[in-house]
Amino acid sequence: MSRALFIGRFQPFHNGHLAVVKNILKQYDEIIIAMGSSNEKYTKENPLSYNERKAMIKKTLDSNNIRNYKIIPSPDLYNDVLWVNDIKKRAKNFDVIYSGNPWTIRCFRKHKCKVKKIKLIKGISSTKIREMMVKNKDWKRLVPKEIWRHINEINGIQRIKGL
Repeated sequence: MSRALFIGRFQPFHNGHLAVVKNILKQYDEIIIAMGSSNEKYTKENPLSYNERKAMIKKTLDSNNIRNYKIIPSPDLYNDVLWVNDIKKRAKNFDVIYSGNPWTIRCFRKHKCKVKKIKLIKGISSTKIREMMVKNKDWKRLVPKEIWRHINEINGIQRIKGL
């Protein structure tokens, strides 16, 4: 069974992330989603908790009939070697790593892992989405409906505006 590892913070998970998951699953049997900064929550950069993000992603993937996935936490360890080894231990085995973050790519390449840089979609990023929430702009079109529904349920917009 071929397995790909997709690393990100997903603050929040957006349409670009969903497209990456679907594309990865065209090439691999299973995807492991490593949720970065899993130990961080309620901060400007990480306003959503690991459990909130996990629930949102699970709802989104399930509603898209995606079943061959696993979500794992990836806490910030502030040491590149420890962080990579922790993810490798939690993910067990995988064939390739996907990320759009240059630091993440560099860390895994140093460990001789096969890494593929995801193609970012112009105009869509979690940072931009959070900024749009703060400015009362139309952010919902950039995320799957399961995400904006969940964010509304947890009063996520008010939380993000308060940070």
